[in-house]
Amino acid sequence: MSYRVQQLDVRVETKTLDNVFITAVVSIQFQVLQEKVYEAFYALSDPRRQITAHVFDVLRAELPNLELDSVFEAKEELALTVKGALSATMGKYGYQIMQVLITDLDPDQRVKNAMNEINSSKRLKYAVAERAEGEKILKVKSAEAEAEAKYLSGVGVAKQRKAIVDGLKSSIVDFTEGVKGTTSKDTLDLLLLTQYFDCIKDVGSDKRCKTTFIPASKTMGDNLRSSLIQAEMAK
Repeated sequence: MSYRVQQLDVRVETKTLDNVFITAVVSIQFQVLQEKVYEAFYALSDPRRQITAHVFDVLRAELPNLELDSVFEAKEELALTVKGALSATMGKYGYQIMQVLITDLDPDQRVKNAMNEINSSKRLKYAVAERAEGEKILKVKSAEAEAEAKYLSGVGVAKQRKAIVDGLKSSIVDFTEGVKGTTSKDTLDLLLLTQYFDCIKDVGSDKRCKTTFIPASKTMGDNLRSSLIQAEMAK
């Protein structure tokens, strides 16, 4: 008869409330009480079988009342229930139950595969929702940025045109006052002519420009000749 702490591992297969078969591994640590060594030696012929029977009885009474997910959450409560039942029974036979541990809960492999699929689907659904939300935010921000850019571009164009108008106004006023006998129309015609020549200069100085045609026709023949030359240069 040994007074050392011993361990017994019991595998129990049973069914849960949602009809899932599961195998539970229960580790029981026990030792003989020195003051009850007589009972421990003579009362039981096989204490391990006695302990195993009680573990089967308790777990097969408790697990069918729990669904599979609840079983994993109730490991501590189940272990305490088994320990209480064993202590009450084995104590009078001279055995002290030191600890009861549920070390493994193993459902059927098909059930585990199904649970993994469910979990994977949930995570995939969450990932898709997060990705869609991210794309939505990007599109909204892009639209806001585009709207802001267009607004600023419009403000810039408006300011540019206002500056041109103010410059033309100032030029007309200065020229009219500086040159006697001129009118505002004369000044405006001169400015337009100046801009016309500036435009021709910019077009002609471009490296891609080979020939610049300036309308200067007086007769129908001039128009025909100009059209033929332009068609030839366009080839």
